[in-house]
Amino acid sequence: MHLTTRRSRRAMLLGTAVLTAGALLLTGCGRSGDAGSTGSGGGAAIDDKPAKGTVQLWAEGADGDKLPDMISEFKKANPDVDIKLTKVPADQFASKMTAAITAGTVPDLLFAFTEDQPALLNTGGFDAVPGGLAKKDDFFPAIWNNSIVKDVQYGVPWYTYANMLIYRSDLAEKAGVTAAPKNWDEQKAFGEKLKAAGSEFPFALAVNYDKYSAGQLQVMAVQNGGAFLNKDHTKWTLNDPKNVEALDYWAGLIKSGLSSPDGPQFLDTVPWSSQGKNGAIVDGGPWFKAWFNDANGADWSKSHLAFAQNPTGPNGGKGATTGGGSWLVPKDAKNKDASWKFVRWMSESAQQVKWYQIFGNMPALKTAWEDPAMKGDPMLETVRSALDDGVAQPNVPTWSQVGDVIGKQMERVVRGGVSAKDALDAAQQQAESIGLGGK
Repeated sequence: MHLTTRRSRRAMLLGTAVLTAGALLLTGCGRSGDAGSTGSGGGAAIDDKPAKGTVQLWAEGADGDKLPDMISEFKKANPDVDIKLTKVPADQFASKMTAAITAGTVPDLLFAFTEDQPALLNTGGFDAVPGGLAKKDDFFPAIWNNSIVKDVQYGVPWYTYANMLIYRSDLAEKAGVTAAPKNWDEQKAFGEKLKAAGSEFPFALAVNYDKYSAGQLQVMAVQNGGAFLNKDHTKWTLNDPKNVEALDYWAGLIKSGLSSPDGPQFLDTVPWSSQGKNGAIVDGGPWFKAWFNDANGADWSKSHLAFAQNPTGPNGGKGATTGGGSWLVPKDAKNKDASWKFVRWMSESAQQVKWYQIFGNMPALKTAWEDPAMKGDPMLETVRSALDDGVAQPNVPTWSQVGDVIGKQMERVVRGGVSAKDALDAAQQQAESIGLGGK
C-alpha cells in the first residue's frame, strides 16, 4: 500500500510489526453516554444456513494481506461461498468507495477504518445491521458507536485498540520514579524528574498540528470533563471552558520544556525514545511495543518499557484515543446474505482471537479478551482497561477538516503566544462555518 498518510503508516505497521516481532469517542463524541443512542440495526434477520454464492470483498490497508487465512477457515463450513478479495490502499479507500456508491458498482462487503466511516456512511449507501446479528453491549462503546447514524447501526466492529502512557521504565527508575503518574499533576512531576535525570524532552506529544494533534487534545478535554460536540451532536463546542483548560495543560507541557514543539514526528517517536531524548509517549498506541522491539531487539521492551493508563484529569476524568475498524454492507450489494453471515462469523470470539494471533489487531468483542491468548501481557492488560474509557473521533463527516483547523490553532498557542481561549474561539468560528456535514 502507499504510505502517504500518518494513518496509513500506523495501520500497516501495526500489523507488520506484530508479525515480525510476535503477537502483540466517548461520552461527548462517541455517544456512549447518550441514553437514546441504542444503535439498533433494523435490517432483516439473517438465517443460520451456510453462506452461498460470490462475495466481492474490499479491504483497506494491510489487513487484506492476511484476510485469506480467515476466508479459508470460513469456507470450511460454507463450501459453496466464493469470497473474492480486493485490497485497496488505505489512502485511496474512501474516495474509491464513494465513487463506487455513486456509480452503483459497489462490492458486497467492505472493511473500513474508523476514520473513514463518517464520510462513507454520510453517503446513505449502506444497509443497517440485520436484527439480532450483533449486540451493542457485546462490544466496546467507542468502536460500536462509530458506525451509528441517527440511532441506526450500520457497521459491526471487527477490531479495536486504545492508547496509553508508554514510558521508559529504566529511565524512570534512574530518575527515582517508582510508579506511573495517575493524574495530570503527577504527570508534570513525573516529567520534571525525567528531565532532571537527563531526558531532554520527557513527553512525546502529537506535535504535527493537524487532526491527530486535535485528537490528542480531545482525549485531554474528555479527561477534564469537556467534549468537542454537544450531547446530541448538533453543534461544535470547541471553545467550551473545559476544552480551553485542556489546551492550556497540553500547551503547558511544551512551554515548560517537558515536550518539544517540533517533534518527534510520528515515525521519529521510536528513535527519539530509544535514545532517551523522550522518556514517555503520551496517549501512545499499542503498536509502539513491537516497533521498539524491531528497532532495538526482540526483548528490548521487557527491560525498557512500562505501560499505564493515561493520567486522569483534575476531577478523575478518564480517556484514551481509540480506533479500529468495522464491517459494512452496501445497499446495492448483490449478495447481502452471505456478506452478513461472514460478518457474523468474524464477530465471534474465536475468530476475533484468531485474527489477533494472525495479524495482531485486538478484539472489539469484550468476551474475546477473556481468552488465554489475551492474558499475561502487561501491554494488553493496559489496553483492555483503557478500552472501557475509549475516546473516538467525532462521528461527523467534517471531522478531518475541523480537526486540522484545531491542530493549526494549537500550534498558534505554543509558537505564537496566542491564548488557549482565543485559539479555540477561532477554531469554533471556523468549525461553525464548516459545519457537521451530515445529511
